Amino acid sequence: MGTREQIVDAANRLFYEQGFESTSFAAIAEAVGISRGNFYYHFKTKDEILQAVIEARLASTRKMLDAWADASADPLDRVRRFVGIVITNRGDIENYGCPVGTLTNELAKLGHPARAHAVGVFELFRTWLREQFEELGCETESDDIAMHVLAFSQGTAMLSNAFQDGDFVYREVDRIDTWLSGRLASRPSTDGAR
Repeated sequence: MGTREQIVDAANRLFYEQGFESTSFAAIAEAVGISRGNFYYHFKTKDEILQAVIEARLASTRKMLDAWADASADPLDRVRRFVGIVITNRGDIENYGCPVGTLTNELAKLGHPARAHAVGVFELFRTWLREQFEELGCETESDDIAMHVLAFSQGTAMLSNAFQDGDFVYREVDRIDTWLSGRLASRPSTDGAR
């Protein structure tokens, strides 16, 4: 991994753990083990780093969604993979919250213009979930259901972080899975293709 990628990786982690505003150039340079001069060769401003972090998160999210699509032809199974990310990331979520939600929330509070770009990860999830629900025959309700599942994931992450209760995540995943099964039971049977 090159120096630029190391900087983005370290900034991504520090923005998540400490927040964008609280993370200094010095902290990022120290995490990578480089001088500030070397750091400035790659990034002149903190906003440039933020843009690179957001781009890295978008690319990582696209890769994950593509992997889920490759792993299963069943749209309900793919939705369950999305729901399961709160379990997969339970430790970090309990300590720091959702990386997407915490960054967009912080940028909104700061009135930072990059907030609109950071929301792009949520937009990717929303579009992808909507497509899964369309495949499941939810038609005009697909976007509403997608937003409900997104709200579930954000609410679960926020409350797990607030109450420091990792077991809560498991209970909520079971509840949303039960809700999904019931919600989709009344839909016509599909084979995953439209």
